Amino acid sequence: MFCCYVLRSQKTGRRRYVGSCENLTERIRRHNAGDSKATKHGVPWGLVHSESFATRSEAA
Repeated sequence: MFCCYVLRSQKTGRRRYVGSCENLTERIRRHNAGDSKATKHGVPWGLVHSESFATRSEAA
């Protein structure tokens, strides 16, 4: 299963990030560890919404 997800920066309360992945728990951990260039300035991130899909292309 693949997920589409929305994160909100708990630092700013306003920034949002939309992404897709196969392992949501690990992906959020990596966002909060600062491993992603696009999200490292908004750490910590909280999950706002996620949806599961059968294929990567559907999730994207």
